[in-house]
Amino acid sequence: MRITVVGTGYVGLVTGTCLAETGNDVCCVDIDRAKVEKLRSGVMPIYEPGLEKLFERNQKEGRLSFTTSLSEGVEHGEIIFLALPTPPGEDGSADLRYVLGVAEQIGGLLQDYKVIIDKSTVPVGTAEKVLRAIRLRYEGDVDVVSNPEFLREGVAVEDFLKPDRIVIGTESERARALLTELYAPYVRQGNPILFMDERSAELTKYAANAFLAVKISFMNEMAQLCERLGADVDQVRRGIGSDERIGKRFLFPGIGYGGSCFPKDVKALMYSAEEVGYPFRILEAVTQVNEAQKVHLVHKIRRYYAGDLQGKRFAVWGLAFKPNTDDIREAPALEIIRELLEAGAEVAAYDPEAMSNVRGVLGEVIHYSETQYDCLQGADALIVATEWNEFRTPDFERVLQALREPVVFDGRNVFDLDQMQKRGFHYESIGRTLVNQPLNLAK
Repeated sequence: MRITVVGTGYVGLVTGTCLAETGNDVCCVDIDRAKVEKLRSGVMPIYEPGLEKLFERNQKEGRLSFTTSLSEGVEHGEIIFLALPTPPGEDGSADLRYVLGVAEQIGGLLQDYKVIIDKSTVPVGTAEKVLRAIRLRYEGDVDVVSNPEFLREGVAVEDFLKPDRIVIGTESERARALLTELYAPYVRQGNPILFMDERSAELTKYAANAFLAVKISFMNEMAQLCERLGADVDQVRRGIGSDERIGKRFLFPGIGYGGSCFPKDVKALMYSAEEVGYPFRILEAVTQVNEAQKVHLVHKIRRYYAGDLQGKRFAVWGLAFKPNTDDIREAPALEIIRELLEAGAEVAAYDPEAMSNVRGVLGEVIHYSETQYDCLQGADALIVATEWNEFRTPDFERVLQALREPVVFDGRNVFDLDQMQKRGFHYESIGRTLVNQPLNLAK
């Protein structure tokens, strides 16, 4: 099939590349000329495991192309995906100016039937607004469909190629037939294509992300309670996760959720509820819990140093909001770093993929290390902020030698309590028994 994807951000690139992988002829459109030139020359602008290989193969085979011309894209595709940014306003509302602006432009270019798909995460009622924008300049046959993405950064390629489900909002039999054909290769194992009305599809995406945010925040609240009652949140997690009604996923406590989806989508759903006069009280609490949890580790650090962080140097492992991505949007690590800097501390940081993005935000106010061990040299303590696999089994002897004191603050519960105690660390994590070891101050 001939497919057009408007927007070459994270969602657009994954969508376009994975659609090309099953033999479709995909044209991706973006107004950023420099970005398009880099894509044409084979430069992948994001880090996503497995994506670059598919990108190179499909571009080489001629199934994946890039252009700055919207008219070229509209002429190319029988199905046109809108994968455009919907940034949040200060009140949490989703900004639809890019989606609706492009929709009106598409209306001026249409000459025959097309299926226009909202792939971006958009509020309830957006499909209707997109259709009205198209109708300003086109009165012919067209269908506007809601087809939200459920891509987890770090495993997005697998999520697209082997989805749990595909949600499609349309009441058009013509659009339904086309999309059933398009998505057939991805659901051969029997996972469902769920057809519904457009509004329900739009709300489904927000509901899914909001519910996962609730699970994360609930466990962070339980971790806070465990610390005060002397319980172990890992034991509690295993105890409730074995209940099939609850499930094992998204029960790991930490320093809060971040990224491009959960914070934005929770706020957008709250805004939608407020618009119809319904206060979404659970999500209000979730937002408050998450903001507090991001700096919970800083409170532990302040307590340990009796409130005086002036002149202390901290090594931070991990900057991305989660492992296997270079995305730093709403990353808890950045909140921790800002708090430490404001308190007069110094920070050295290491992340396998996200350091260039952080440099673009923070500049040179922190030191960027070439390896996780370089980061430790002369530091008073280590802070683990992102659970990259390479941090899980480090050379602890090198860690002990590099740190001025054997002190670790673990925001992701990466290390084993007993092992850290045996190795002589003062080790604090989230929701687990505090390990207090005498420090070797002579070092």
